[in-house]
Amino acid sequence: MKFPRASGILLHITSLPSPFGIGDFGDSAFRFVDFLESAGQKYWQILPLGQTGYGNSPYGCYSAFAGNIYLISPEYLVRDGLLSEPEHSPAADKVDYGNAIAFKNDLLIKAFEKFKQTTDDTVIAGFHRFCEDNAFWLEDYSLFQSIKLKNNYASWTDWDEGLKRRDLDALTSARKQFDDETFAQKFYQFIFFKQWNDLKSYANEKGVQIIGDIPIYLTSDSCDVWCNQDQFKLNDYGKPTVVAGVPPDAFSSTGQLWGSPVYDWDKMRNDGFKWWIERVRFNLQMFDIARIDHFIGLIRAWEVPAKDKTATNGVWVPVPGQDLFSTLRYVLGDLALIAEDLGEVTQEVERLRDDFGLPGMRILQFAFGGDSNNLHMPHNFIQNAVVYTGTHDSDTVVGWYKARARKRKNQSGEADHCRRYFRSNGKEINWDFIRAALASVADIAIVPMQDLLGLDNTARMNLPGSTGDNWTWRAKACDFSEDKAENFAEMTRLFDR
Repeated sequence: MKFPRASGILLHITSLPSPFGIGDFGDSAFRFVDFLESAGQKYWQILPLGQTGYGNSPYGCYSAFAGNIYLISPEYLVRDGLLSEPEHSPAADKVDYGNAIAFKNDLLIKAFEKFKQTTDDTVIAGFHRFCEDNAFWLEDYSLFQSIKLKNNYASWTDWDEGLKRRDLDALTSARKQFDDETFAQKFYQFIFFKQWNDLKSYANEKGVQIIGDIPIYLTSDSCDVWCNQDQFKLNDYGKPTVVAGVPPDAFSSTGQLWGSPVYDWDKMRNDGFKWWIERVRFNLQMFDIARIDHFIGLIRAWEVPAKDKTATNGVWVPVPGQDLFSTLRYVLGDLALIAEDLGEVTQEVERLRDDFGLPGMRILQFAFGGDSNNLHMPHNFIQNAVVYTGTHDSDTVVGWYKARARKRKNQSGEADHCRRYFRSNGKEINWDFIRAALASVADIAIVPMQDLLGLDNTARMNLPGSTGDNWTWRAKACDFSEDKAENFAEMTRLFDR
């Protein structure tokens, strides 16, 4: 699908300023949309919005459909009469997930109790309509979360045998037992999507489109795996026989072991890719454009024996990507998708991407230190592409440059290379990268908010393979100032975006 020449900012919802310990769909989100409009930006890119679990990674969610209820705004619960004025959680420059989650859970329980007392026919009808429209995932998800809560969040593979196997009698009994709990879970999702749709509508009215994100894999302990056990490569106990990852490369001698269950693509193809159709349709209704994470995994998957501790002994297994995308296009029409085609890009990956007109990605931080044929160098860009100064998985531009400028060997060539390429002294390296992205022929240019602000590695969002201080960076309200918006708008206009 062809996209017009434009640019935008990457900033996840959790990174927004708010008085509640974590960014959410409240006033700050709307103010950021105003900032984007003032800065002449047409896109707001975010990370996945699914309900997170252990580790708080937006790429490890309990559902491919349900939203993260901790992004619900207490301010708007008050506005809608579902809460009294809430106390603010302790101030935090970074997301404090432990306190924020406990704080939000308490507020959501209070809001649910208030909702049960409502006599507003319009609100009640809206709730029932939401439940009917989303029954294909909401019925199972609300039960899944209710059972997990009852079992202290034990994995579904450790539940009673009847529930684990989804025995009809066991499910019927559980629905009766957890009637109020499933009602609460449905209410939380109703509020999540109401607030999200209000925010998206406001953004669209301001000329800003939302770029969402679809993680290719799911966690083993997710509702979708529980509900579709025949669609994944699992053993008799519901555990993965093989897990996803990537092979050893120049960055890791043992590869990356993600631990996610692998799809049984033969089963998925036999039922017409029903689950994928529902998933992509849902995301394209939720967002204006969606990025498909690890796109190369839709051509071939690196499958590693589940017992292994590294990804070394994995094997490549082909995936029917052409059949999948042919089916998706037949059912859904033009696909407003971006292919995250990073990694070992083969001719098959390029063919799948190009056959369906999907823009791939170019990352400026990957451009330097090699030869002039590097696809991530601006002079090698094509129009149907999305260029990023960096991503959620990379360092900030300033952090990247400082780390390389300090080294006298190995990576030091990258810092020198980019200075010579930009004819720059490196003092405002973030703006050198931003200018190169905006000036390029790529149809879409995306700048992480940290790069617009010129922040160093302390503002990094995620360090892949680590379990440290990830997903916690937050912007400040003063970061969305008029002067910053005008500076970015001027450069955006200069390069006709």
